Amino acid sequence: MAIPDRNLVEVAETDPAPTLARQVMEQLRRDILKGLHPPGSRLRIEGLRERYGTGASPIREALSQLAAEGLVLRVDQRGFRVAPADTEILRDLIETRCLVEAAALRASIARGDAAWEERVLVSHHRLARTPRSAEPDRFIPNPDWEACHRAFHLALLGGCGAQALLAFCADLQDRALRFRNLSNQVAWPQRDVAAEHKAICEAAIGRRSEEACMLLDSHYRRTGHFLGAAAP
Repeated sequence: MAIPDRNLVEVAETDPAPTLARQVMEQLRRDILKGLHPPGSRLRIEGLRERYGTGASPIREALSQLAAEGLVLRVDQRGFRVAPADTEILRDLIETRCLVEAAALRASIARGDAAWEERVLVSHHRLARTPRSAEPDRFIPNPDWEACHRAFHLALLGGCGAQALLAFCADLQDRALRFRNLSNQVAWPQRDVAAEHKAICEAAIGRRSEEACMLLDSHYRRTGHFLGAAAP
């Protein structure tokens, strides 16, 4: 049996069940987005109890909340499964990101000050120096790269001045993670993601709004193209 997560045990002793379920939901959500629970896989209560070191009730509540988000499917009489990462879901996500993030990026370029430029440049520098794959001869997701990647994209949008919009963009980026990992199985190493990021960064810092938005749009749509080859 897996050793219970210390934080979950402490919460179970001091906080009511909804708080514990929320923590389980956040951990399970992260694991689904990272691909640790593959698309379409069964989510068995007993297995999840062992993995997350908690009882069945918080697990069921967490699964119900994730079903409401669309990351988990409730299968009648058969429990829960991870939602499929199919191209229709990704297409909707890409269209949403292109529309929403283009607006945020235009506002950032128009309003961003010197501090915004510095955040974009620093985050891009860190991203460019971090290996995309944890292994050199095959693609293994690198958590450090993912953190730098997220920071760079959010820095690009961070000058827009609309916190609710930025929070929505961050959520969309989180939802794209599992699709990106699937896409990278076939896109790595032939896709030059570093060059794409560099071009977006230079256009944004150069205040070339339409070019930056066009490059960002193309950047997201390439992920969908490669996922078509990776989809079962």
